[in-house]
Amino acid sequence: MLRRLLLAIGLFSGFTGFSQEEFIAPECRLITRIPFYQLSGGIIIVKAQLDQFPDSLNFVFDTGSGGISLDSATTAGLNLSLSKSEKTIRGIAGIKNVEFAENHRLNFVGLSSENLDFHINDYELLTSVYGVKIDGIIGYSFIRRYVIRIDYDVNMLEIYTPGTFRYPRGGYLLRPGFTTLPRQLTMLEDSRKVNTRLIFDTGAGLCFLLSRDFTEDSSLFKIKKKFYPTQAEGLGGKKKMELTVIKSVKIGPFRFRNVPVHVFDDNYNITSYPTLGGIMGNDLLRRFNLILNYPQQTIHIKPNKHYSELFDYSYTGLGIYLIDGEIKVIDIIKDSPGDKAGFKNGDIIFAVESNFSKNIQAYKNLFQNAIGKIKVVIFRNQAPMVLTLDVKDIRR
Repeated sequence: MLRRLLLAIGLFSGFTGFSQEEFIAPECRLITRIPFYQLSGGIIIVKAQLDQFPDSLNFVFDTGSGGISLDSATTAGLNLSLSKSEKTIRGIAGIKNVEFAENHRLNFVGLSSENLDFHINDYELLTSVYGVKIDGIIGYSFIRRYVIRIDYDVNMLEIYTPGTFRYPRGGYLLRPGFTTLPRQLTMLEDSRKVNTRLIFDTGAGLCFLLSRDFTEDSSLFKIKKKFYPTQAEGLGGKKKMELTVIKSVKIGPFRFRNVPVHVFDDNYNITSYPTLGGIMGNDLLRRFNLILNYPQQTIHIKPNKHYSELFDYSYTGLGIYLIDGEIKVIDIIKDSPGDKAGFKNGDIIFAVESNFSKNIQAYKNLFQNAIGKIKVVIFRNQAPMVLTLDVKDIRR
């Protein structure tokens, strides 16, 4: 008996037992798939219906928005009741007090998201810039409720219930800091390497927008680096800024070289410098398929078929807008290629090279992908003219 007991002890002496228990959240469940299309700079447009209204509205899907909003003209057209508030919103070109349309429902095929409070803003300028009616912006108030996969390979949003998500192989899980907006730690390199947090902003149609305070205090750029004057459009109107190329950027394990960046005077402190250095926009983010898991405060990125596409290095110095059905030149940077080509304020663009589509998105794409001389047919004082635009390469 003793021998058997010792043998039993010997057999089990190397065994270590565990009684670990863990509650696991249920797996995310797919609710619906929503197609989207993209505008210049990678801006995502999704269609949705509001409440019981039958017409589809165009919304920008924007991780850089701290709420959810409607265009003031759209709101008036739907005759929605508004509530005054003391809340303000701020953007690159201004700060404004906003009214709210409270307790509304946003409807997609297979999904109704209820109890949404929309702040009201004027998106007439964005509509003119993109040539598409912008009825609103979908931001944090909606995104925080779900796990959302953005597939740029097939232009599809997948909406899931919160829970445990099985991330695909070949990607990387980011853990940005969160307020209402994700703030991703990013390495920037030019004259020196600098780490800073940037707003993860799918609603910004550029690669990077950096505050001048950050670039100067960090000595990121050489003093003699070439900067090109330009402008962008956002809340409050138009904002002058400068354009250059940075040597490299690194997000997680992924590195990009020779990336266009915009630098601006952050007069309204949207970057809360020195907390943040600026914004990471969708002309870079669209190169990854994204999984936004706000409930768990993570973002998964995986390179897609756009990962190795060339960046936009073109520079024209022209601001073109769709106004009353015509594509017009409104802004011309002094001494820019557009200025040297002879463009005047009010010129109507009739064709670019052999493209007579009168589609502002098509013309912008041609400008952005045509380094060197291109022919532009314009109408000035109702008379046709042909101008030669020598598009500048900002890498040179």
